[in-house]
Amino acid sequence: MVIHTQKETLVQALSSGAKNDKIGFVPTMGALHKGHISLVKNALENNDVVVVSIFVNPTQFNNSADLEKYPRTPEDDISLLKKLKGDVIVYLPEVSDLYDASVSAKKYNFGNLENEMEGKHRKGHFDGVGTIVSKLLKIVKPNTAYFGEKDFQQLQIVKKLVAIEMLPVKIVGCPILREKNGLAMSSRNKRLTAKQFEEAALIYKTLQEVREKFSSTSLAGLNTLVTERFLQNPNLNLEYFEIANEKTLKTAKRKNKASKYRAFIAAFAGDVRLIDNMPLN
Repeated sequence: MVIHTQKETLVQALSSGAKNDKIGFVPTMGALHKGHISLVKNALENNDVVVVSIFVNPTQFNNSADLEKYPRTPEDDISLLKKLKGDVIVYLPEVSDLYDASVSAKKYNFGNLENEMEGKHRKGHFDGVGTIVSKLLKIVKPNTAYFGEKDFQQLQIVKKLVAIEMLPVKIVGCPILREKNGLAMSSRNKRLTAKQFEEAALIYKTLQEVREKFSSTSLAGLNTLVTERFLQNPNLNLEYFEIANEKTLKTAKRKNKASKYRAFIAAFAGDVRLIDNMPLN
């Protein structure tokens, strides 16, 4: 495994590889867990070389305290990646290697995708995501890039970004990996206390209940159910619950048998923000 901290040396290393090598790419913000590793393993199975970037991107945080507290464990991350079998290249840059002095995000028009759920609650977040993903894809020039479905809205945004910028890369969404209690694996989980970790299982349990009752309960009834479940646990603060069309991400007003729907939840355990989602039909 080779580690690059500058894009110039990374580009040089990739360009010196075999001409027909397939390059897979897994962009991360570090604090790696089994979910990240599953993405890398998927990439290794389907490519000759895999690049894993570790970079906490400042332009996608609309809360400076959240950026400051985001877990950073580069040594542990490297140790995890070293255990994998295959040709893995790590890109571990400083902010100055990817941004100029302004450290600002490009403005994008992702259509309605950017105005739902996360977009409503994290203004400018997806401009930051689009900016850094675009920069990284243009540096790595992968054949395929892998993203987890826990950030399902982000996955749809990235697909839209690739279409807007006509980038020659296939975007692959990979299934959510969960802890034993059902909590979606996330770097932010490292900030939870043991009690918060167990209580946060309510998010998954609630999504399961919504899925079980989706065909027999009205959308209004499902919204009431979720609100009641979180009121019963005052240590978890529900930020939003949405049932949305998988393709457009627009909030469902009524059920249409021809459409696929997904339930989305964002909630706080203390000051730790957790998100999750689940297909419903």
